[in-house]
Amino acid sequence: MRDQLPKGLIGVVHLQGLPGDPAPGAGGFAGVSEFALRDADALAEGGIESVIIENFGSAPFPKGCEGDRLEPHVVAFMALMTLDLRKRFEHVGVNCLRNDARAAMGIASACGADFIRVNVHTGAYVTDQGVIEGEAAATLRYRQALGSSVSVVADVLVKHAAPLAPLTATQATHEALDRGHASAVIVSGTGTGQPVDVEVLREVRAAAGDRPVWIGSGYNPDNAADLVPHIDAAIVGTWLKEDGDVSKPVDVKRVRQLVDQYAALSG
Repeated sequence: MRDQLPKGLIGVVHLQGLPGDPAPGAGGFAGVSEFALRDADALAEGGIESVIIENFGSAPFPKGCEGDRLEPHVVAFMALMTLDLRKRFEHVGVNCLRNDARAAMGIASACGADFIRVNVHTGAYVTDQGVIEGEAAATLRYRQALGSSVSVVADVLVKHAAPLAPLTATQATHEALDRGHASAVIVSGTGTGQPVDVEVLREVRAAAGDRPVWIGSGYNPDNAADLVPHIDAAIVGTWLKEDGDVSKPVDVKRVRQLVDQYAALSG
């Protein structure tokens, strides 16, 4: 059986806003699908073998907890897109923003995806959506009920958020992996596209031991040499877009550049 957790670079398929979102993409569902699949094809052409899909254009996001979850049409559309991505890539993950781990687990399990990203898996964080509490107990029991083997990859001190009470990176890592039974943890910067703090990354790496540690934002050619020795994978979205602008299409030349560099650094 192949490893469900990818290694190396993981591209991001950022969905534009869907019908019903405050800033929907042009052309309705068909237009959003076309834009996303063009990005997916560019990632594949550039050498990316693993991707994660997220409803990035749906901002401002619902919390993703009981009573404030994604709308059914968003879940359905993400499932259809996940099936398309599985035809193109070795590994596919799902992230339902802001924190709808239940929807992500349902999509990934039904569509044969490999993992979900959960921004707040354990603990409680103050975010732009208000206070979000982790639902590790419910997420893992839902996975068990589905008979699913989808891996949970959990953020540590997630971006666009602050812990409700003082929490070290070491504590957050142990809670996610040891008490929350996550398969891997993610370290990100303060926001989308922002670089990680290398000292925090080293702390998480030490706390995780031999368990996988990923980067969740800000990976680029300038900091790659400092980061690669400490990680098993890096989720890369913003830098792979034209001009490094997250709202623009994926740039194949940038993808090739980053893929080639990662291969040289990790080889």
